[in-house]
Amino acid sequence: MRTATTAWLSAWAKSTTDDHGAVTHWLPLHQHLADAGGVAGLLVDTWVSPQVIRRLARDFPGGEEDVRAAACWLAATHDVAKASPAFSVQVPVLADLMRSNGLRTSPLLRHDPARRSAPHALVGHDVVATWLVRELGFTQERAQQWAVVVGGHHGVPPAPMDLAAVRGRIELIGAGEWDVAREMLLGQATEVVGGKAVLARFAGVALSRPSQALLSAIVILADWIASNTELFPLLPISTIEQPLPVPDEKVTAARLARAWARLGLPSRWVPEQLHDDLDQVFRDRFDVPQDASARPVQVAAVAAARAQEVAGLVVVEAPMGAGKTEAALLAAEQLAAVSGADGCFVALPTQATTDAMFGRILPWLKRLPGLPAGATSVYLAHGKASLNDDFQGLVRAGRSVGVDIVDGCDTNSLVAHEWLFGRKKGALASFVVGTIDQVLFAGLKSRHLALRHLALAGKVVIIDEAHAYDVYMSQYLDRVLHWLGAYGVPVVLLSATLPPSRRAALLDAYASGADQQSETPDVVGYPVVSGTGGIRPQPIATIDEPTPVALKRVDDDLDTLVTWLRARLAGGGCAVVVRNTVGRVQEAAARLEAEFGADAVTVAHAQFLACDRAARDLDLLRCFGPPGPARERPPLHIVVASQVVEQSLDVDFDLMVTDLAPIDLLLQRLGRLHRHDRERPVLLQEPVCAVVGVQEWNDAPVRAVPGSRRVYEEHLLLRTAAVLPADGAAVALPNDIPTLVSQVYGDEVLGPPTWQAAMTQAREAADNATRDRIANAQSFLLAKVGKDTESLVDWLRGGIGDVDDDHKGMARVRDGEESLEVLVVQRDGTDGLRTPDWIPDGGVPIPVDLAMPAEQARVIASCALRLPYALCHRAVVADVISALEVNQFTSFQQSPQLAGQLVLVFDEDRSALIHHGTACFTLTYDPRRGLLHERG
Repeated sequence: MRTATTAWLSAWAKSTTDDHGAVTHWLPLHQHLADAGGVAGLLVDTWVSPQVIRRLARDFPGGEEDVRAAACWLAATHDVAKASPAFSVQVPVLADLMRSNGLRTSPLLRHDPARRSAPHALVGHDVVATWLVRELGFTQERAQQWAVVVGGHHGVPPAPMDLAAVRGRIELIGAGEWDVAREMLLGQATEVVGGKAVLARFAGVALSRPSQALLSAIVILADWIASNTELFPLLPISTIEQPLPVPDEKVTAARLARAWARLGLPSRWVPEQLHDDLDQVFRDRFDVPQDASARPVQVAAVAAARAQEVAGLVVVEAPMGAGKTEAALLAAEQLAAVSGADGCFVALPTQATTDAMFGRILPWLKRLPGLPAGATSVYLAHGKASLNDDFQGLVRAGRSVGVDIVDGCDTNSLVAHEWLFGRKKGALASFVVGTIDQVLFAGLKSRHLALRHLALAGKVVIIDEAHAYDVYMSQYLDRVLHWLGAYGVPVVLLSATLPPSRRAALLDAYASGADQQSETPDVVGYPVVSGTGGIRPQPIATIDEPTPVALKRVDDDLDTLVTWLRARLAGGGCAVVVRNTVGRVQEAAARLEAEFGADAVTVAHAQFLACDRAARDLDLLRCFGPPGPARERPPLHIVVASQVVEQSLDVDFDLMVTDLAPIDLLLQRLGRLHRHDRERPVLLQEPVCAVVGVQEWNDAPVRAVPGSRRVYEEHLLLRTAAVLPADGAAVALPNDIPTLVSQVYGDEVLGPPTWQAAMTQAREAADNATRDRIANAQSFLLAKVGKDTESLVDWLRGGIGDVDDDHKGMARVRDGEESLEVLVVQRDGTDGLRTPDWIPDGGVPIPVDLAMPAEQARVIASCALRLPYALCHRAVVADVISALEVNQFTSFQQSPQLAGQLVLVFDEDRSALIHHGTACFTLTYDPRRGLLHERG
């Protein structure tokens, strides 16, 4: 029998089996730990953002050099407790190997359910903490801050009760020769980073919770890479008959070099500070005429970024069409150059707006200085990214390739890298465009949260439409901003209409994490740039004259709507009718089609198939987008739409009709009226908007129609009605925006005395609802950063587990009923299925029991449809799901794109019956009007 000093060499970390369950390969634990430690070093040296390294270095006496040592040591010890009876007995042939070398276990332990209480990560936490206290003089408090990185390397830091439950379980943890084996493994890791003297210097270091989270993420990534057997091959099982492999620096170095070359992670972006000629920078970055100049909002945003000695939060408030996106991207370049960020994350409210932004970001990236020679990683982060043609153009099976960029003599390509892909790793790409949910998930207690933090901690984060997030979502946004402040992440918030109280809350949230000051006076002017770090709000001087928009109060009936539109469109023109509910959209569209002709009316709302809606968005941009040679603006047309035209679609109409909505959203809608300079019909030379959607304008108070009151708080609708100018009077844009928004979202009494009883009641209802929403958000909301004495132990207690399923995560960070999404297919007249016959190249047979081609799965995924509220509220949703779950098809379950999703099957006439328990609905799909539903 070999001595205890060599027994540790027999501990195993990895194994593989053949189809019959026989072990074919294995890897010694010491080699896996050496691999992981080496990968951590390479990640720190060449891939982790300098912004992250600088944040970590703040906690260490030796700065960045110490960061590397800490990351390598933690990665090289993360699996130390695989040298334990509870782990080793899982593979009998390898347990026998260890037993023959002095690490004794009972074979019966393999079937003991008690093993589940001693997972190796949990045992490793205690092993590392104990060793740091005993060998290096760490206090228990400091040792926990290091040990939790080991304990949480599977995505969830341990909880105190779990740690207490495993302590003293010698039969699971092992003692004697097991302790010696673990000490040898810890000693190996310690020698690699320079010996105990190096680690002992960290005994007095307060490792902050942000640093613990970042180190946890680096260790997780190092473990994942080192566990990839294509990169780090295992040894044939026959080698257990030979002398045990011993640690060999040359062997490890060769394994690292081979693996790193094969992995091929894209290098970092090295941003450059913007030079003084901002007009030239503007022309260089964006597709604008060569005599174009940076607009005032862009000049102000860059000035604010330059004024921040330490990168912080910049808030840009400007009207629709002022160039906020370009302002944010320019500011991001400047902020990144100062902070060390090596990427950018742009977040938007919806998948549709995210797709549109992705198409705008790619040309900017192609012109961006400082990109590495070779590849730059890009990712589109939302659940339907596979349907985006721009993104798919960057992807192919296996190694990913992309669009060539030529910048001087360097050639670069944008790539969707195969390893930086998927819901857990995609956001780690250098440049990410995603829905706001992907940012809010960083405030949601969930598995592998540290990876989401690392994904944001190395970037500049841009959040568009900051006003679009309700009280519930704002709890998550504020908490994420708090953590981003603690990480030192530069953030740019964009909004057209931000209430003063909300601006103050956003600035305070970031400042509370960053230990910065924010200036938040109530009146700051408009447009305006404000921020943390001592930046005082700077109103932006504009050269444009304000645009007066006349508001007409029009009765809410379809006869009046038709008469009003006929009179104003007599000479032609393009009008938009915005309704607050899909039902009102469809009702108005049907009447307007009858009056003006089907070809003169377009319907746009969220209850179309995803592919149909994407096509409609493109048609809207083609017909009503900015002037240009690609535009095909019709002489007479009416778009009837829901809130989908409210955000991020650059469309422009001659005339508008809108339902009453909260003032900030109403102003957003007005931003689609006379948005661009162009020739307009004689009768529509001046912008006019009819406000409808109220029961009676002469009522006291004026009340919105019931559908609008279900969508929006009546409190805000009443206060908006109270500040609207008299019939026919004008709102001056953008000058009146801050005053109107401040009034509606402020505390002053609005409206005549006859309104006050109703307004008081509505305010009380709104306050109660706000308290409930805030309380509901706390259930899974991540705690604040806390003190430097705290560890990540118990960090995610009560979390929701994985949020790999976008719907599960979205249900936690968005308020209200969870929307059900289904995949739509159609019966083919027999017992078979086909793709919907109305989509391009539709009507194709779908295999039910056989494997489905990937391209056809993509087509079916593009036929996703969100069901209306009537089918999703709490009283019926369970029965609706049960009715849909009968549609189970083998081919769908075998497809990675379709597995687990609900399927709605329409008949040949495009109708379907959902009947189960309390649910009884007839659904009809009209390619022109979208999904229609009737309750049976």
